[in-house]
Amino acid sequence: MRALVQRVSRAAVRVDGEVVGEIGAGMLVLLGVTHADTPAVADQLAGKLLKLRIFPDADGRMNEPLGPDRRVLCVSQFTLYGDARKGNRPSYVDAARPDVAEPLYERVCDALGAERGAFGAHMQVELVNDGPVTLLVEVGV
Repeated sequence: MRALVQRVSRAAVRVDGEVVGEIGAGMLVLLGVTHADTPAVADQLAGKLLKLRIFPDADGRMNEPLGPDRRVLCVSQFTLYGDARKGNRPSYVDAARPDVAEPLYERVCDALGAERGAFGAHMQVELVNDGPVTLLVEVGV
């Protein structure tokens, strides 16, 4: 399971022009699920994200986790498993099928208490990256 994590000042996701998820300061998580992922892997990733110390402490160092004053927006992102090593058109054979990916995506969102995108929909994601801080977090590999 892969997550592209961005520390944001604000983020929103729209479907057909309507806001379906929105946060202020916190973490935007673009979540990719592969065939081998399990509920245990989803729990492991959610636990790691909750403890990820990417927010500034009193001295301005990245040393704080989410905490109660920050929110999470989680968006399903099968393209995180795109493979463009051969040719110019990415292959998505490593991405899990929707019937496998959606329950694991929902499990991670629930564990994070996250606002969400719309699984499988064409979405527009808007964000203001804070820092900028962007990390690739991978578990279950």
